[in-house]
Amino acid sequence: MHEKTRRAVLGTGIAAAGSGLLTACGSPGPRPHAGGHGGVDGDATGAPARAGAPADDVPAEYVSPHGPEVAAVERRRGPGPVREFRLTATATTLDIGARKVASWAYEDQVPGREIRVTAGDTIALTLANNLPQSTTLHWHGIRLRNDMDGVPGVTQRAIKTGAAFDYRFTAFYPGTYWIHPHSGVQLDRGLYAPLIVEDPKEPLKYDKEWVVVLDDWLDGVGGRTPDKAFERLGGGKGSHSMAGMEDGGKPGAKAEGGAKSTAKGTAKGGAKGTGVRATARRKAAPSESGPLGGHAGDVTYPYYLVNGRSPESPQVFRAKRGDRVRIRIINAGGDTAFRVALGGHRMTVTHTDGYPVVPARTDALLLGMGERYDVLVTVKDGVFPLAVIAEGKGRSAMAVLRTRGKNPVKFPRPKELDGELLTADRLKAAEEVRLTPKEPDRIIRMRLTGSMRRWDWAINDRPYDPSQRYPVRAGERVRISFINGTDMWHPVHLHGHTFALPDDGPRKDTTIVLPHHKVNVDLDADNPGLWMVHCHNVYHSESGMMTILGYQK
Repeated sequence: MHEKTRRAVLGTGIAAAGSGLLTACGSPGPRPHAGGHGGVDGDATGAPARAGAPADDVPAEYVSPHGPEVAAVERRRGPGPVREFRLTATATTLDIGARKVASWAYEDQVPGREIRVTAGDTIALTLANNLPQSTTLHWHGIRLRNDMDGVPGVTQRAIKTGAAFDYRFTAFYPGTYWIHPHSGVQLDRGLYAPLIVEDPKEPLKYDKEWVVVLDDWLDGVGGRTPDKAFERLGGGKGSHSMAGMEDGGKPGAKAEGGAKSTAKGTAKGGAKGTGVRATARRKAAPSESGPLGGHAGDVTYPYYLVNGRSPESPQVFRAKRGDRVRIRIINAGGDTAFRVALGGHRMTVTHTDGYPVVPARTDALLLGMGERYDVLVTVKDGVFPLAVIAEGKGRSAMAVLRTRGKNPVKFPRPKELDGELLTADRLKAAEEVRLTPKEPDRIIRMRLTGSMRRWDWAINDRPYDPSQRYPVRAGERVRISFINGTDMWHPVHLHGHTFALPDDGPRKDTTIVLPHHKVNVDLDADNPGLWMVHCHNVYHSESGMMTILGYQK
């Protein structure tokens, strides 16, 4: 957890307390090919825009990310006070508690330092790329202008090695968000950071605020990298993000970042059998979860982290008895859902994916990749674990809450982990953010297809092609029907918008779709451009489970 007093600067972690928790459980890239598919719920075709290219690089019937429609919406949001930031993405060595690893990160730390602004501020951030691959920066959950969304080959050119890119937009909506690349499987390294947009009229009352970023980790352990994991799973036969293509080679070119590569290796400091289990092509890790409807994930990681720390050396937070604490929880994992509980406490959920909900009490939360929850707790006296379970994978992570003392503590498994478990479908949106009831003007059906055996993840049986688009028009109420025809759960993320779950459900940008289930979500088409829709399991999306929602003129 990152700790701060209210409105203060993000604090640094304190490495202390014990382990032993939870024995259970800027240069232009190539022009993408034109053409594409037709006939799926009226989807249209056309080549994607390239950053810096004229608006007519997009077919005439579609709004370009660089077109006047996008600029007009940004003008209506209005420029606010400019908050300047600079990030450098670089290969580095990171201390994750149990060991040091060679990886990639922002400013040589994981998570990257927090970006915190107030709603209405203009974010001006320069990303310098010192990585051996092209990269971009995606602002997960933010309803921002389309040309700043950070999707290579669609909204901007990939940022080449040695180059930089200036992102600038109004952060209009308060909430808990985060940043990460949208190039290849770079997300499964150390390239992520929290993004907090504060509400200038904050209605919640609390004494402290903690930001908690959850992650699964394999990079730099025993010669492993996300690129190698992707290839061994069966996805390495072709990258769909175009990051690898722009570097003139197959995905993962120069991906080691200086780390020595070995064919074998076991993780030190982890529990027995915790290496990456996806060792055979198209063979997934044996992990099962009832709440996720069966198979939990494709990769079993050697480490699971809270704010970049393994349970051998967790971060410690201090508070006084009776303090009211807001905890913002972000799942930045590549392939893992997390179950989260604070030992000895119940949590009150106040927000999910940045938007307020009718407050709901629970013992534990389940977060898919990309999801965020804000909770309030009233601190009791003592020492307590913030317990984190890699759902269905039998491993854990933790942070520590202390009101007194300094000595290490070995914690038993908190009973709250096995208590009431809350998922988004049990929440209701706060009245002020509910969509006005209306029949949809357009229904788009997106079937999630593929299998672990063939490793052919796609949407409507079609792997990602940047020329394929599902059309919408500004002002429409759009219903997207996500139909999961696979044997695995998928956390589906929509860029640039929030949608509403059924029956006054919460406003979200990422939703879990269980195996052989359907989830209908409604959204107002009010942010023109070309927007990605994809599974936020980075290995599924990179193998083809993503597509584009395109605004027609």
